[in-house]
Amino acid sequence: MQRFNVQGMTCGHCVRAITQAVLRSDPAADVQVDLATGVVQIESALSTNTISHLITAEGYVVTL
Repeated sequence: MQRFNVQGMTCGHCVRAITQAVLRSDPAADVQVDLATGVVQIESALSTNTISHLITAEGYVVTL
């Protein structure tokens, strides 16, 4: 499971945006978002770099 610290998430829309961005590229991915801590955990065949770019493209700041 890959773990990302994501800044800028504030609501359910943020959770959906990130989840859908990853699932568009890997429909089998498991995406878990914790708004309180700003942590996104993803089990996916996609690389860490690819996932980071997908989240960033949605307007969020990602740190590993």
